[in-house]
Amino acid sequence: MDCTIRPAMDDDANAISAVILRALRETNAKDYAAEIIERIERSFSPDAVRQLIAKRTVFVATIGRRVVATASLDGSVVRTVFVAPDVQARGIGKLLMAEIERTARERNIPSLTVPSSVTAEGFYARLGFNAVRDSYHGDERTIVMERLLDSLE
Repeated sequence: MDCTIRPAMDDDANAISAVILRALRETNAKDYAAEIIERIERSFSPDAVRQLIAKRTVFVATIGRRVVATASLDGSVVRTVFVAPDVQARGIGKLLMAEIERTARERNIPSLTVPSSVTAEGFYARLGFNAVRDSYHGDERTIVMERLLDSLE
């Protein structure tokens, strides 16, 4: 599998939105109620994604010309990490996280925090993140996880 990681561009907003919505509906829906998924979906329309690209450092993973995954860095917080369901568990999320970490190190960010879904907690744990606390937005549970960047150099 030939996967490329690159900065997201405005033209990617529709494809990024589609990846996020598919991942929410097909993967995260196993761990969250339909109302929670519907609420989260509203935050990731193509226009909302364009706004995120303007505010954060957003990356995409592509196979050929197809956007198959995304992740972003907002200060020292990792956000919006999603991989299309049909290519999950192939190391694409790990490649995106390596790019996020490389970018954070370049910016002298000492540690990363990620508000993880219940669905992704194991993924982040395998990358060396430790659960710090649970956070709730209504009945939506998020696990706040952290990792010191110096610890794995």
